[in-house]
Amino acid sequence: MSRTARLPRVLAVLTVLLAVLFAAACGKEGSPPGKGPAESRLPEYEVAKDFQLPDSPTWTRAKKRGYLRVGVKEDQPYLGERDPATGTYSGFDIEIAKMMAASLGFPQDKVHFRTIASANRETALQNGQIDFYVGTYTINDKRKKLVGFAGPYYMAGQSLLVRKNENDIHGPEDLDGKRVCSATGSTPYQRIKADYPKAILVSYDTYSVCVDNLLTYQVDAVTTDDAILIGYAAKAPNELKVVGRPFSEEPYGIGVPHGDNALRLALDDALEAREKNGDWKKAYDATLGLSGVPAPKPPAIDRYPAS
Repeated sequence: MSRTARLPRVLAVLTVLLAVLFAAACGKEGSPPGKGPAESRLPEYEVAKDFQLPDSPTWTRAKKRGYLRVGVKEDQPYLGERDPATGTYSGFDIEIAKMMAASLGFPQDKVHFRTIASANRETALQNGQIDFYVGTYTINDKRKKLVGFAGPYYMAGQSLLVRKNENDIHGPEDLDGKRVCSATGSTPYQRIKADYPKAILVSYDTYSVCVDNLLTYQVDAVTTDDAILIGYAAKAPNELKVVGRPFSEEPYGIGVPHGDNALRLALDDALEAREKNGDWKKAYDATLGLSGVPAPKPPAIDRYPAS
């Protein structure tokens, strides 16, 4: 099919994506995207009865308050996104938050989500604005000095998003002479620049613009965390796909207030139980799995010593 013949179809898809895809990237905030996964197809999670965690000041305050406050993202397709019409949050991270709340004894209607920008996550946890945070939050030693982490619940890594009919790009080793788009100044951009210098780098402020350029054949690939790319692919599974294996490691964890080890370890227990009983996979299949990428094996939980 010629590029001219493809254009009407591509423009039709692009019109839809422009309505629902916005900035979804590491630390880059944007406008709320459109509706996410179908609510009727989302799993339900059994709520723990008579659950008690008196050693956790965070849980104790939430219990007295009558509901949990959970920090999330609102601009990441099929991970954490907010429907601007209804205010409803959906995505894989949202499902993780719901199942964790259920394990702590809080039903879904007792979970209040709050959009917290990446730059404000530590402050929100330290000031008690939220009880825990689930939103593509990479665990690292620097952050552990400020907050606690349960998990990880997902091992992300830099990957590549290409058009569905692309057969020449299977991994970063195939990027020589290819136009590759990433966010200006981002870690993924810097990694391609350093490790794959023969690629032709293109950058924009947001990944949504990169995706627009991919659909209109102005670039050959988009690169960032695979979880974010899978979300874009889930929006247009007939037009986009994620290829190859991730070529970095980004363990996503649940952020909790620093020093609340009782809550951190309770969430570790909850994650382990929900992975074993199949809830983790159900959550993935109903959200990120809609891209066609099968559920990976959950990463090993890191029960690190209290600091």
